[in-house]
Amino acid sequence: MYSAIAKNKRNTVFIMILFLLIIGGLGALAARVYGNPTIVIMTLVFAGAYAAIQYFAASSQAIAMSGAIQIEQADNPRLWRVVENLSITNGMPMPKVYIVNDPAPNAFATGRDPEHSVVAATTGLLDIMTDAELEGVMAHELGHVKNYDIRVSMIVFGLVVAVGFIADMFLRMAFFGGRNNNNGGGGNPLILVFGLVAMIVAPLIAGIVQAAVSREREYLADATSAMTTRYPDALASALEKLGQYGRPLQKQASTMSHMWIADPLKPGVMTRLFSSHPPIEARIERLKTMGREF
Repeated sequence: MYSAIAKNKRNTVFIMILFLLIIGGLGALAARVYGNPTIVIMTLVFAGAYAAIQYFAASSQAIAMSGAIQIEQADNPRLWRVVENLSITNGMPMPKVYIVNDPAPNAFATGRDPEHSVVAATTGLLDIMTDAELEGVMAHELGHVKNYDIRVSMIVFGLVVAVGFIADMFLRMAFFGGRNNNNGGGGNPLILVFGLVAMIVAPLIAGIVQAAVSREREYLADATSAMTTRYPDALASALEKLGQYGRPLQKQASTMSHMWIADPLKPGVMTRLFSSHPPIEARIERLKTMGREF
């Protein structure tokens, strides 16, 4: 159990280091081609500032995009009691509780820290889950808050923005400034071509790495849920139902797809490569392995 959590944390660190190496490589290439390293520095600063704004606004944006409605204990005693008990178990403040009126079974959590956290469940989830399964799902969501996953995702988001800005800079300067640049590699066709290739490939790699970070955090939240409830089979059973009865949400937003416990979007050709969620079958198998360790 603890080894699974430690492994997932290590994997997240390794992936983020890879992300930084991608940006560092693009930055060095930009400095070499265009002889202006200050552009890269400004890009990173701007991306960091943009990510910081998103970090503080993520919760309100997620609530608005999902159409979630805040509830009190009297509105849904069952969901409220589950979240309250789990908060006490984790030694966390009680988060705000929301319900999304949607037949698609799903749930999400957001919040920059436990003191500013939100958990939400769809009506479809509440309809099909037993009490034990619901507890497993909400323990998973509180695990995201406990593990500060919103902080990790916002850092990665800022790095993705930085990669996109640097790639866009390559494109614009290649056509409008590269030929007139006498300070660096702008006059070298080979370096210029390499820069254009990097411009195309880097955003694709960034998207894959971002998805990999999200998948590792999902595994980590699963393990946290299992450790909290001491009953990983309940979450495994809930995931089986999500796989069986899952459907796209009525209100879809790709920018918050990684927050849900199951992918809320319609599948596409590149779904597996860029998906923010690991395969449900793999998650179930890991949980069953954890269950055998108790």
